[in-house]
Amino acid sequence: MTEDTTVAAGTERRVRVVLVDDHRMFRTGVQAEIGRTETTGVEVVGEAADVDQAVAVITATRPEVVLLDVHLPGGGGVEVLRRCANLMTAPENPVRFLALSVSDAAEDVIGVIRGGARGYVTKTITGADLVDSVFRVQEGDAVFSPRLAGFVLDAFASTDAPPVDEDLDRLTQREREVLRLIARGYAYKEIAKQLFISVKTVESHVSAVLRKLQLSNRHELTRWATARRLV
Repeated sequence: MTEDTTVAAGTERRVRVVLVDDHRMFRTGVQAEIGRTETTGVEVVGEAADVDQAVAVITATRPEVVLLDVHLPGGGGVEVLRRCANLMTAPENPVRFLALSVSDAAEDVIGVIRGGARGYVTKTITGADLVDSVFRVQEGDAVFSPRLAGFVLDAFASTDAPPVDEDLDRLTQREREVLRLIARGYAYKEIAKQLFISVKTVESHVSAVLRKLQLSNRHELTRWATARRLV
């Protein structure tokens, strides 16, 4: 993101925002960029670094917009959306979500939009455009980075779009990441290094995936992932 987030002096626009991202330095940067309320109209009322923190902070502060990273410890952005579903559908003052992620992967975009997010922008967005996107989401608009807009429309409008995969939807975001790497032939130690987690945590994720998908070993898991073109 870049500078130039100033809006017209004396603006009456105000929006309360919660930042959810597991990188503290990124949250600090976003706060510095858009959180100057007198000039941007954005008031950052809370921050969170994982799913449990996010649900707690969002529930406590009831912001108008949540800037939500897709990849989070504890289940990812999709899990935050699932656990905050009642806040999104509240008859008065609903909480709206805008995904802000480095990822532009199809499954990430579709996953959070299906989960109830009102938009998806990548972290290459400028500060001014992010402020504008936050206000648009507050007003009920759907907002997407230009490159993703056409893709999202095609994915939801296409008559031959793949159906919802209930098995895949049972997996958390982290479990999907581990699944994909296992299917690509990575060893547990390599996966741990790539995802910045312990080998024991990788083993726990693999066990959870096998249990949820009712599979017996990594060979069956690889065939399952390959059949769904996840590799």
